[in-house]
Amino acid sequence: MSDERLPDVVARRAVVLDGGLSTALEAAGHDLSDELWSARLLLTDPDAVRAAHLAYFRAGAEVAITASYQATVEGFARRGLPAGRTAGLWRDSVTLARRAAAEVPGPRWVAGSVGPYGAMLADGSEYRGRYGVPPGALEEFHRPRIEVLAEAGADVLAVETIPDVLEAEAVLRVVAGSGVPVWLSYSARGTRTCAGQPLAEAFAVVRGVAEVVAVGVNCCDPADVDEAVAIAREVAGKPVVAYPNGGRRWDADAREWTGEAAFEPSRAEGWVAGGARLVGGCCEVGPAAIAGLVAALDRPVSPGR
Repeated sequence: MSDERLPDVVARRAVVLDGGLSTALEAAGHDLSDELWSARLLLTDPDAVRAAHLAYFRAGAEVAITASYQATVEGFARRGLPAGRTAGLWRDSVTLARRAAAEVPGPRWVAGSVGPYGAMLADGSEYRGRYGVPPGALEEFHRPRIEVLAEAGADVLAVETIPDVLEAEAVLRVVAGSGVPVWLSYSARGTRTCAGQPLAEAFAVVRGVAEVVAVGVNCCDPADVDEAVAIAREVAGKPVVAYPNGGRRWDADAREWTGEAAFEPSRAEGWVAGGARLVGGCCEVGPAAIAGLVAALDRPVSPGR
């Protein structure tokens, strides 16, 4: 854990996030084709998770996002795990990232991933939203993981790939008044959330919530980032977070990415110039691309001890 709080650092300069955890795991030969995705390895091969985090740290990332994105009580219950065991896996996700951070010099931080309700459904709903679930149920879904990741010592919570303002508002009701630093990032297409709300409306919901240290987008097309950053900077009054995917579209039925890759590390210079202070990559953005992003921002890369 760094002696400096991540929100304080972000107030001074841009910080580099990691890329897609699943991308690094698949590159290492792991099959992530089931509905638990990368979260399954918290149970079956935790050292693989640590190694994936380390690959990003060695590429120059300063923040690791934990393997808890798709780690939910409901998802693991379908595999016969009780809620208490799932809570233990949430804690493990923070510990594994922290262990990887200890293997490289310099300040490093851990972001506890809080994926959307749609990730638990494992049907691509995080790119649609509008689940038909009451707001109170969404609050109860998110509350246990948020509480455990915070207790486990995550430096910040990454509430990420949120497709819908309704879900964002539910999460904000859980974190408001808790004192736990959070960034909120939406899945988006163009200047709208995946559920179709204008990003200006979506970003505005963080105003007045002291726990939110940054707001922006992730797992979107890289071409959509510049405008999203500009909108977030204008309406939210917070630092901006941006970590797009490789530029292809997720086919939930085939469980594969389709189309042409479009992630160009040099674009990060424009994101930072536009006001982004947390920048990185998401699905299909691996350690080499993060190293390129670090180089584009003229940051030193240390290979570790």
